[in-house]
Amino acid sequence: QVQLVESGGGLVQAGASLRISCAASTPFFSLYDMGWYRQAPGKQRELVATISSGNTTNYGDSVKGRFTISRDNAKNTVDLQMNSLKLEDTAVYYCNADRWTFVKHDTHWGQGTQVTVSS
Repeated sequence: QVQLVESGGGLVQAGASLRISCAASTPFFSLYDMGWYRQAPGKQRELVATISSGNTTNYGDSVKGRFTISRDNAKNTVDLQMNSLKLEDTAVYYCNADRWTFVKHDTHWGQGTQVTVSS
């Protein structure tokens, strides 16, 4: 029953920057590993960046050095700072919350926010 809501997407020029955010409903936000994934038209969803409950980050190869993921456990939010945007970054960006417990793998997805990069 965790709800994730993305915001901040839009249309930008190549080379520009954009910051998108994800707000989570759960009071146990700090226990979840969080991530951003994206899906372009006709393609499968791919990992963009993740940040663990312990603040360990990792990035997809195509965004390393350009994107930065961060979280604010006091606000129950996770952000993705996107710099030097390229045409190929155009996609719907989805927020993910993931948690392993003794009894199950608990994972949740947001509705997505559109990021479009133009030349």
